[in-house]
Amino acid sequence: MSARPPLVVIAGPTASGKTSAAIRVARRLGAEIVGADSQQVYRHFDIGTAKPSTAELAEVPHHLVSVADPAQPFSAGRYQELADAAIEDVSGRGRRVVVVGGTGLYLRVLLHGVVNAPPADPALRAALVAEAEAKGRPALHARLAQFDPPSAAAIEPTDLVRIVRALEIHALTGTPASEQRGRHGFAEDRYPFRLWVLSPPRETLYAAIQARTGHMFSHGLLEEVRALVARGLRDASPMRSVGYAEALEHVEGRLKLDEAVARAAQRTRHYAKRQLTWFRKEREARFIAPPYDELFASPGQGGPETR
Repeated sequence: MSARPPLVVIAGPTASGKTSAAIRVARRLGAEIVGADSQQVYRHFDIGTAKPSTAELAEVPHHLVSVADPAQPFSAGRYQELADAAIEDVSGRGRRVVVVGGTGLYLRVLLHGVVNAPPADPALRAALVAEAEAKGRPALHARLAQFDPPSAAAIEPTDLVRIVRALEIHALTGTPASEQRGRHGFAEDRYPFRLWVLSPPRETLYAAIQARTGHMFSHGLLEEVRALVARGLRDASPMRSVGYAEALEHVEGRLKLDEAVARAAQRTRHYAKRQLTWFRKEREARFIAPPYDELFASPGQGGPETR
């Protein structure tokens, strides 16, 4: 890659208004948007991932939305490759780049590089997965919490992939995964950037999460889940994400609708809390509250620079 272009990065918890903010900034800068969302990369998973609408996608070009097969693994390293290519393409056409998303790991590997961690150990992974099947995922998560509390706090007890990876890193290196990530936070930047984190008051954010969750369930999420199951994607990785897991339980008759909505909203609140915890550890992050006037200000008033 040639000289790397400056990036405007808009992060924040789910339901904080990232998409609309990014579109507004991109329009003013004549920019295109590169996504940083670990679920929006998957094709067919649309409503539950809160992908930009058809109108929003038409308003400003978006990259890294619906680019991955949900039946295949998609790693942070793969995200970095695709994001680098998209950024090079956009900047090569003389346009600015606005990166937007709530997946802290994706933003970290894009801005600072992939963590220097050991490769996968198939035998160890198989043993950990077998243990999870025998004792339950929460039991494996509890073991992680004993020696790596920061990683456990950032990972849901049901997220087997990330639990296993954190346990694997510790077993192979003797060092908690969170400690490796902390050291990595001081790596040299891969791009010049300004990182803005949208941070609404907790009550405002939780109300938005509740409203969004209810809207998803009443406006097509259940039908989308049924269609995904018909496609053979019942056991795909994104089906275990917040919202889809609860919708699937309702579709299969294991959870009442009101219980599914309530549980999805609760899990989303917990996820939002973890997102904010992650972003607070990002150096140079600038936290701003609604109505985000600072982000929309002209460059001379502290807003994103224009070239």
